[in-house]
Amino acid sequence: MNSADVMIHVHPKLDARARADLERRLMGHAGIGCAEFNNKANLQALVVTYDADTVEREEILEEVRITDPDAKTIGC
Repeated sequence: MNSADVMIHVHPKLDARARADLERRLMGHAGIGCAEFNNKANLQALVVTYDADTVEREEILEEVRITDPDAKTIGC
């Protein structure tokens, strides 16, 4: 396993239910080990831990964009 992390910025007005649904949907995706928002510090930052040998960062971003078309990766 080649573990990697990506942080994705989503719209600040995404409600709690949409955030929970997004986390759950990502967790069901092959190669994703963890997907969670930091519910106290930054509701706009979604951190996803994934197996880079199984899934690509771009695939994860496209999955997030189903919920928020303007989502963007933070950093690299």
